[in-house]
Amino acid sequence: MNKPQRESVTVSNIIDDSLNELLHPSARYDALASARHRVFMAPRLLGSLLAFAAFPVYLAMRGAPSATEVAAFAWLIAPILLSYYLSRTGRYESAHLLSSLALVGLVMVIAINTGGIESFAAMWLIAVPLEAALSASRRAVAFASLLALGGILVLIGMTSFALLPASEVGAISHSVLMAFGIGSATVYAAGLAFGAESLSRVSVSLLSVEEDRYRLLARNMSDVISRHRRDGAVEFISPAAEALLGTPVSSLFGHGLFDRVHIADRPAYLKALSDAARGGESCSVEFRIKCDVASSVDGVREAPRFIWVEMRCRPLDQAPDHAKAGESGVVAVMREVTDRKQQEQALEQARVDAERADASKSRFLATMSHELRTPLNAIIGFSEMIAQEDVLNIDAARRKEYAQLINDSGQHLLSVVNGILDISKMESGNFEIALEPFAPRPALINSCNLLALKARENGIELVTKAPEDLPQITGDERAFKQIVLNLVSNAIKFTERGGSVTVTAEMERSNLVMRVSDTGVGISADDLKRIGDPFFQAGKTYQRRHEGTGLGLSIVKSLVVLHGGEMSVQSKIDVGTTITIMLPLCPAPQARTDNVTTLTPAPRLLATRDQVKKSA
Repeated sequence: MNKPQRESVTVSNIIDDSLNELLHPSARYDALASARHRVFMAPRLLGSLLAFAAFPVYLAMRGAPSATEVAAFAWLIAPILLSYYLSRTGRYESAHLLSSLALVGLVMVIAINTGGIESFAAMWLIAVPLEAALSASRRAVAFASLLALGGILVLIGMTSFALLPASEVGAISHSVLMAFGIGSATVYAAGLAFGAESLSRVSVSLLSVEEDRYRLLARNMSDVISRHRRDGAVEFISPAAEALLGTPVSSLFGHGLFDRVHIADRPAYLKALSDAARGGESCSVEFRIKCDVASSVDGVREAPRFIWVEMRCRPLDQAPDHAKAGESGVVAVMREVTDRKQQEQALEQARVDAERADASKSRFLATMSHELRTPLNAIIGFSEMIAQEDVLNIDAARRKEYAQLINDSGQHLLSVVNGILDISKMESGNFEIALEPFAPRPALINSCNLLALKARENGIELVTKAPEDLPQITGDERAFKQIVLNLVSNAIKFTERGGSVTVTAEMERSNLVMRVSDTGVGISADDLKRIGDPFFQAGKTYQRRHEGTGLGLSIVKSLVVLHGGEMSVQSKIDVGTTITIMLPLCPAPQARTDNVTTLTPAPRLLATRDQVKKSA
């Protein structure tokens, strides 16, 4: 029972292999083209072979054939030649044009010799445009239709004007020939129908395979593929968008994707799509887009955040007869580049920090060379004079004066070194403070009194305003005094003779607010941004009019941060400067052992720089 099936399969395989050998190389690896070539060659080769096989039988039954019959059978070699032409050239449309011409020629020869328009062969002219329809070419169908109509008109004319030659049909009745014509035309039309169905099935199968292939790619690619109009409206977007943006794909159609683009990046987004649609060239753009990501805690959705994506756009390939004038779609591929953008920003920040560190180093060297050499020169000079007191005849009063100057220079050097050590400890996280309750008003008054003499010598009025009912605060009293001394001495230093420095303290909610205001030279807006950086001094380093290392405000800022407070600076050139310190009554220490709090490492100081508010 299975043997005939195996033989059938074997014969089919042999036929397929034979047709594969006949196919043109251009159609051999194209499934649709291969199917079309098969449909064209298989019935023609098979029909011609069957006709030649039936020719001896026809001779036995008919006898000696007429010249028309011999010509008709000889014409059957044309399909074989057409199949050979297609297999050699691969010109499918040209083969159909030649096939239509050959079929019309054969039908016209038989019809003219067998009764004209009333001939059994005339009805075969209907099959000519039907056969050409398999070419899927309008030109071939139009050519075949014109040939068929022309043949019909010729037969009608020759029949009407009695231009037909004598019929060579002989004894065969007209009804038998008509039956033969109808039957053969029906069989041929059925063959065309099966060929059309086969091509349709192959086309649908290929389309389904292609759709499945692209659907598989679209669903499994991490990149988002989308199709846009020139105005940015989305016509298609792949399912990967849901994983990237955390929102259903259906909400991104139309202008849904555009609405999620960061408002500052929308012009660049639209420009890239427009350039790709109008210019016909690929382009890329990076922009931020809102992403909705579900939180891993109890399924609660986090607040929307923006991620960076890179979108590459290219014009959509369209057939010329489908593309509208002036309009073209755009295909875009998007992928997330947030990590890369963060790395770029980190590199840029590192570059800025490196440049700032280099500038700080230069400022530090310039400042230290001045601050250290001046007192050292005084120490060396006056000590040499004391060593040569016999030669220089230095009396006791002068010797005492020189010793005092040496002592003052040494104290100045000690204060510079202590400042450097303090800021180094603060940045390395080794600076400790003792948190204890103390009264801020006496500490504030005492610190201002220490600087009162210096203010009078410079012709500056020092005013201190602190209510007597200020409550106690918890902190390091020594550090608090250092804050006051640094701020007030800075204010006196940069205030011209005749100006004033005002120190106030008051309570605001649960914080002690201290303000040090002066009528000095002020600070420019550019320098104001860096006030509090170590070794930074406002103005040009080599044009300084005042002594100092640039560590005073940096130490103040670090001590304020250590107490959990905030520092803000407001200033205007030639008007004055106001520095506001806000300290909590009970700070929350970061690391505490009994009453000793240790400043956290340098990254903490860097992170808390945002707490220092600076405005011009």
